[in-house]
Amino acid sequence: MAERKVVVTNETGLHARPAASLVQFVKNYPGEVKIIKEGKEANAKSIFNVMSLGIAKGTEITIVVEGDDEDKFADELVDFINNLSE
Repeated sequence: MAERKVVVTNETGLHARPAASLVQFVKNYPGEVKIIKEGKEANAKSIFNVMSLGIAKGTEITIVVEGDDEDKFADELVDFINNLSE
């Protein structure tokens, strides 16, 4: 299991288009990817789950990746989130 903390810097947080981009990025990863915000956990492969967390700009989230090359994918996912734009 690989765990990373990241602060969302995208202007709109993880809503609508950024959430869809995130889901597209993780959907082909063969393992599990979860996002945790304030104790609430969501499957990162589901746009409905991601959006239900209500992640706004400046929110710290925890990414949990389980599966093959989990450390590498967790780092790639943090980079992806850090580079999200509207």
